[in-house]
Amino acid sequence: MNENGKLRSDPALRRYEDIRELIANTSEPTPLLRLTRTAPAGEMFPLFLKLEWFNPFGSIKDRTALYLLKGMEERGELDGRELVEPTSGNTGIALAALAALMGKRLTVTVPDGVPEEKKLLMRMLGAEVWPTPDDLCPVDHPKDGAIALAKSMVGSAGGEEQYAMPNQYENPDNVRAHYETTGPEICKQTEGRVRYFFAGYGTCGTITGAGRFLKEQNPEVEVIAIEPQKGHRLPGLKNLEESKPPSILDLEIIDHVIRVDDGPAYAMTKRLFREEGLVIGPSTGAIVHAALEFGRDKEGVAVAISPDSGFKYASYFADVLGDEGNPHV
Repeated sequence: MNENGKLRSDPALRRYEDIRELIANTSEPTPLLRLTRTAPAGEMFPLFLKLEWFNPFGSIKDRTALYLLKGMEERGELDGRELVEPTSGNTGIALAALAALMGKRLTVTVPDGVPEEKKLLMRMLGAEVWPTPDDLCPVDHPKDGAIALAKSMVGSAGGEEQYAMPNQYENPDNVRAHYETTGPEICKQTEGRVRYFFAGYGTCGTITGAGRFLKEQNPEVEVIAIEPQKGHRLPGLKNLEESKPPSILDLEIIDHVIRVDDGPAYAMTKRLFREEGLVIGPSTGAIVHAALEFGRDKEGVAVAISPDSGFKYASYFADVLGDEGNPHV
């Protein structure tokens, strides 16, 4: 409360005036939760999940979107322009919400396979959504059609004057978001004891930014990347043979890469729902499966990123469940 007796933002009371204040930072981090049922019961390899879906727009990409737009605004790149961005959904949702708050128009290009729930949420937030066939892209990177379309819009006649593209795959602000927030949060929440860090290959801002910070604090920290198989159905994750590696990816900090099939990823997703009560997205299932396989003979505190919740994937989960639990089928 200020001198005029008005109620103002007070994080200590969880009271805010702007939804952007709820995006995680080192003072108010997202939760770190130890897996006690799906992970081994012993103390040798305690596995913690960083629950990024506690961000206000539902994913780790809230951090990224905030930093992308803040950087563009500071550089004057938003003046008189509308936004365009390729996305598999989560960054698009966060950008749509933030763009709406700024009074900015946003067009998103999305690849094949993005859940309908995500596309609907982006439209609800005011974004124009352009589904994009994968075959718009060169054959050497057959999954990058949405990126190619967004870049072509900026590169078209008059496009640079009309559009500003945050470009999460190439913009260093994506890395900076996680170097300045996610990494320090993990270090603080584990009291500096984190030994293994697991994150998926996507835009690669998380694994590069947080991984770099953690290694600077302790060079013995091992950074493990999770990569889906070709032709996967794990939204938000990228196979770097069928998609161009993002330019912000720093391979120097990656110690191991683990490939995960859809089957084990969705099986672990179901286990996390039913054994831990965690309503998570399938990329979390892939990351946790990889972490538990990797940690069979390891010792030390492990932290894995849980990028988003399962609420955006109901249509996917219906396919996974099939007729299970439905006595009328």
